[in-house]
Amino acid sequence: MQEIFEKLKSLQVILSTKYTVQDEIRDIPRTLETKIELLNRGKKNYLEKNERLKRTNDELKSLRIRLDDAEKIRENYEKQMDLITTQREYEALDKEINDATEKEQQLRKAILHKEKTLEDLKYQLEEQEELMQLQEEEVSTEQQKMQQILSEKENELVGLEEQEKELIPDIDPEVIFKFERIIKNKSGVGIVPVHRNVCTGCHMSLPTQFVNEVREGNEFRFCPYCSRILFYEEIADSEEAIFESDAEDDEDSGEASFADLVDLDEFDL
Repeated sequence: MQEIFEKLKSLQVILSTKYTVQDEIRDIPRTLETKIELLNRGKKNYLEKNERLKRTNDELKSLRIRLDDAEKIRENYEKQMDLITTQREYEALDKEINDATEKEQQLRKAILHKEKTLEDLKYQLEEQEELMQLQEEEVSTEQQKMQQILSEKENELVGLEEQEKELIPDIDPEVIFKFERIIKNKSGVGIVPVHRNVCTGCHMSLPTQFVNEVREGNEFRFCPYCSRILFYEEIADSEEAIFESDAEDDEDSGEASFADLVDLDEFDL
C-alpha cells in the first residue's frame, strides 16, 4: 500500500496541474471573446451613427431647399410693395413679409443646428473608425497569441496525461475515479497524512480506532469529514509541540462529531 500511496501523491500533483491547465484552456478564449464583442458592438454603433449621418444630411438638404423657397416667397412679397394702393393692403402685405422673414430665421437656425450635428457625427465617426482599427489589430494579435498559448497548453496537457497513464495501471480504477473527484472538489488535494489523531486536510480529530486502521495501511481509508484519502505519517519531536498547540486550539473551538461528516455523495464517490 505504501507504494500505492506514493503513486497517489505523484498522481495528485499531475491531476491538480492537469485540471488547472484544462481550466486555463477553457478560460483563455474568453478574453478574446470579450474583445470581439467590444469590436462588434463598436461596429454596430458605427453603422447606427453612419445611418444617422445620412439622415441628418438629407434633412439638411431639405431645410436648405425650404429656406431657398422661403427667401423667394419673401422677395416676391417685397416686390409687391410697389403695387399696393391702400393702407389695408400695406398692412396685410407687411404681415406676410414679416411671417416669411421669421420663417427664414427659423429655417436658418434649424440649418445651423443640423450643420453642427453633422460635424459632430463626422468627428465621432472618424474617432470610431480609428478605435475599430485599433480593436481589429488587437483582436488579430490576441488571436495569434491565443493560438500559440493554446497550443502550448494542449501540449502540456498531453504530457500530463501521459504521466497519468504511467501511474494508474496498478491502482484500482474505482479508487482513481474517487480520487479524481476529490482532487476536483478539494482544491487539488486528494491525499493527506494523519498526524497523531488529526487529518491534516481538514484538521479534524479522528477516532482512535479509525486512526489505527489508517496506520495499518491495509486498505484505503477516507476522511469522514473532508473525504480525502488518508495515510499515516509520523511527525518529528520538533513538530510535536507545534502540533499539540494546534490541537489545543482545535479543542478550544469545539470538538467535531460524526454528525459533521461530509456527505460523500457530494463528490460522486
